[in-house]
Amino acid sequence: MLFVAAAATALSAPAGELYARPAGAQVSIEITNLRNHDGVIRACMTRDADRFPRCQDSSQGYRVVVPAGTASVVRFNNVSPGTYAIALLHDENDNGKADRVLGMMPREGFGFSNDAPVNMGPPAFTDAAIRVGAAPMRQSIRMRYML
Repeated sequence: MLFVAAAATALSAPAGELYARPAGAQVSIEITNLRNHDGVIRACMTRDADRFPRCQDSSQGYRVVVPAGTASVVRFNNVSPGTYAIALLHDENDNGKADRVLGMMPREGFGFSNDAPVNMGPPAFTDAAIRVGAAPMRQSIRMRYML
């Protein structure tokens, strides 16, 4: 009987008390200046300066891929507090890579947190670095196109 009473008490508790809280914050990225709705948006967020901006094999990062037609906002969920940099790629042909002209100039759109400057290559991690705490945060990233 004691077990049944305890179970009934637990089931009558408010819903918020039955579920664990998320381990981290939600980081929402508003994407502006998207030139079309072709392909996908590939977003990565990493704490690993050596893996930025590609984030490949980063154990300290997050990745999201969404159709470009629905990509006005991209969200990273349960982000642990820390310093991160965010890179976006508008992969218009959805081939999984950043296409380039003559191996150098980006053919597809890109963007970085803090609207970090691009000078003959991607920005430094420190220029794109943002601080994520426990509270949800929002960042706006403007897509840039060279061609």
